[in-house]
Amino acid sequence: MVEQLVRRGADVRALVRDPSKASLPASVSLAQGDLLDVDALRNALKGVSTLFLLNGVVADEFTQALVALNMAREASIKRVVYLSVIHADLYVNVLHFAGKFGVERMIETMGFSATILRPAYFMSNDLTIKDVVFGYGVYPMPVGGKGLAMIDPRDVGEIAALELIRREQAGTSLPLTRINLVGPDTLTGTGIAGIWSAVLGREIAYGGDDTAPFEQNLRKFMPSWMALDMRLMSERFLTEGMVPAAGDVDRLAALLGRPLRSYRAFAGELAASDQ
Repeated sequence: MVEQLVRRGADVRALVRDPSKASLPASVSLAQGDLLDVDALRNALKGVSTLFLLNGVVADEFTQALVALNMAREASIKRVVYLSVIHADLYVNVLHFAGKFGVERMIETMGFSATILRPAYFMSNDLTIKDVVFGYGVYPMPVGGKGLAMIDPRDVGEIAALELIRREQAGTSLPLTRINLVGPDTLTGTGIAGIWSAVLGREIAYGGDDTAPFEQNLRKFMPSWMALDMRLMSERFLTEGMVPAAGDVDRLAALLGRPLRSYRAFAGELAASDQ
């Protein structure tokens, strides 16, 4: 997203924990700190006119967002683009979905001129299971049969940049809007396995819908609360899916001026990089 903003001539300031590790264009101004450091936020937000807010899936995600929004209001920032999640209002028991929905309500109640971006499952999440697909011939994510409209994060970044610029350049305060960020195809577990089979030229099986082993595997490399969060999310994949509303795909393609990137293209790029 930052590169997209810079490419369009935007004046960008980024809050980073460690400037020495920040891999950003040279024109980007860096402010050191994090979203729980009130003094650092106050300093970083001086002179800022439009805020992009993204919170990681961490135990204090909700608190981080509330601190940032309060500091934004204190700095007289009126324009906000917030990265939420699709179906935040439906996945009510999923920890990070519920937190993001609370932030959406705060943004609306506080009267920000805001765009709330609601992305579906990021295709790049599947980088974490590449070795299972390639080495064991199984697509292990419990996606289910309702379908996920997976989106390429590069499309998310470009759309976020376009919305930030639209808000920044508007002559008047724009109304709050929510935009579902989805890919061009709504894919089931068996459908994704079929894509991998075609891309790799051999049979890739779908691992099934049992979410309990999924949670146990995740506990090997993440905190137990986060593994539970991911399991609860996958259970809602099975019951609700992540399905676009009518017109979502066409709206995004029109905004970008090109087709959305597909999961098949993502899988092909990943397979090519493994050669």
